[in-house]
Amino acid sequence: MANPITSLRIEHITKRFPGIVACSDISLSVGKGEVLALVGENGAGKTTLMNILMGLYTPDEGKIYINNKEVVFKSPSDAFACGIGMVHQQYMLVPNLTVTENVALGMRQMMDGRDGDTTLDKFKRAVKLDLASVRRHIVAISEHYGLSVDPDAYIWQLSVGEQQRVELVKTLCFGAKFLILDEPTSALTPQETDELIELLRRMSHELSIIFISHKLAEVKALSNKVAILRGGKLVFRGNTADHSAADIAALMTGHQVYLPVNQSSKAPGKPMLEVHDLFVRGDRGNMALNKLNLTVRAGEIVGLAGVSGNGQRELAEALTGLRAIESGEVSLDGVSLVGRTPKQIIAQGMGYVPEERNIEGIVPSMSIRENLVLKDIGKPPYSTVGVISNARISANAEKMREEFDIRCSGVNVAAGSLSGGNIQKVILAREISRGPKFLIAVYPIRGLDLGAAEFIHKQLLALRDSGVGILLISEELEEVINLSDRIAVIFKGQIQRTLGRGEATQRKLGMMMAGVKEI
Repeated sequence: MANPITSLRIEHITKRFPGIVACSDISLSVGKGEVLALVGENGAGKTTLMNILMGLYTPDEGKIYINNKEVVFKSPSDAFACGIGMVHQQYMLVPNLTVTENVALGMRQMMDGRDGDTTLDKFKRAVKLDLASVRRHIVAISEHYGLSVDPDAYIWQLSVGEQQRVELVKTLCFGAKFLILDEPTSALTPQETDELIELLRRMSHELSIIFISHKLAEVKALSNKVAILRGGKLVFRGNTADHSAADIAALMTGHQVYLPVNQSSKAPGKPMLEVHDLFVRGDRGNMALNKLNLTVRAGEIVGLAGVSGNGQRELAEALTGLRAIESGEVSLDGVSLVGRTPKQIIAQGMGYVPEERNIEGIVPSMSIRENLVLKDIGKPPYSTVGVISNARISANAEKMREEFDIRCSGVNVAAGSLSGGNIQKVILAREISRGPKFLIAVYPIRGLDLGAAEFIHKQLLALRDSGVGILLISEELEEVINLSDRIAVIFKGQIQRTLGRGEATQRKLGMMMAGVKEI
């Protein structure tokens, strides 16, 4: 990079996809040392706009200027060459490579993307790419910024939160001086979030930041300026300090947003999910769950709070038959689930909203209507004696689309083309419409806007009031406190302590998540 970035400006950017205008005539600017918060509902055009800045998309109209000079990005390598780096909401890592190998791979791709170089030039650079030096660079960046990552760990062994930290370290290793962050705190604890915000404040003395987030407290804490997109258009821009979080939320959605709170006085019913002395191994062969005990009753939401990587994923997979149980007992409505297949556990009445909605929750290439009946496609009314009824599948999809406010151009479009909030609505619609006895909801509003979060929380509370037991796994302490009847804190595969609704505070939970038992 010849010259450091002192300003970045986009003028009249428009991007169209078949049937939709993702960005319409957007103009923004960010100066040196500024932090711009870019907010809006899922599908508002935020990520599309940032992908244009990263050279992943080419705008149909409009121009990009760096230091008042027009630039054209044909690929991410062009953007990186200008010092622009992006941490995507959906991580871009190769699962079967180590952290070091992923960073080295990114460096090689950046080198290969340079224009005018011969194949021999590229080969010489690849040979010079020393994994040991890359590893040392990762360690130095990690230690300097306080971002704990294991350079020798394989990506598939890491939790989502750990993978997000790898993405941030990777981007910093590439020498980014203009940083685009797409929901970087979605998998962090409050303490980790505070630390990251403080880190970004310090980094803003050296570089500029565009910060995409749905967490308005973070927007207020970090940004100097705020820009709001709605329906692909820029509807507001101004100084963050001049507007409250409620003002920003209303501008995002077009109406006042009120996140619901569990205020039900209805007593829970009989024990529905019972877990006794559960031992489960993690992907590295370690004991991820170590004599875990937990009970959730019918008509009760139990929130499971913990730092990412403390056994939450292993617990959810063990309860749904996706991971083997070493020892211990798990029962649903009095029936043992140990040794049962996922199909048998589903038949017993288990519903599941997984952590990885794009990988485990849907089949992205299949249509919305097909995804809505994935678990029941072989049963009436959707099929009879092996003959599938497309008419009934379509009728069900239209009904679910209306009831769950799934925003799409039609139920025949690929589910993977939807925004994160609408994918989550598809999953929730499928699981709730099946009439489960019990629901496991893992990070149900991760990366979602306030409007989608409000809707999903209302659905969970309504399900609880209908008598369904719910295990809510989340690192969003406000979400856990607002929705739960009881809150269990997990640390290193064990339940530290279980608190009643009135006992829990964010500070107390945060301390317990760090391993402090007595507060």
